[in-house]
Amino acid sequence: MSFLDALRKRKKDETAVPEAMIQLGRVVADASRCVQCGICGYNCPVGIPVRDYARQGLPVSDAACISCGNCVNVCPRGTLRWETQAHVIVMDRFATQMGEMASGD
Repeated sequence: MSFLDALRKRKKDETAVPEAMIQLGRVVADASRCVQCGICGYNCPVGIPVRDYARQGLPVSDAACISCGNCVNVCPRGTLRWETQAHVIVMDRFATQMGEMASGD
């Protein structure tokens, strides 16, 4: 899978996350760094199984998430990071530009 295809797939997958969570900020994961230690979920004050999201490389989209960032702070491997609306805007612009370059426009 090319980089552009991966970016498009990620964009499509992320549309399931409620817009309000994207504006406020959300936790996203790099599945390749996750060792399934469970520290993130253990330290979640509302009991979200963050490890399940991290294992799959998905953004935490649970409606119970209070956006405290505690899971990001306690992750020993840097698997989790905080993403805000600004990150999404930059990613959208980059994907658009890469698409234009790939299609020769």
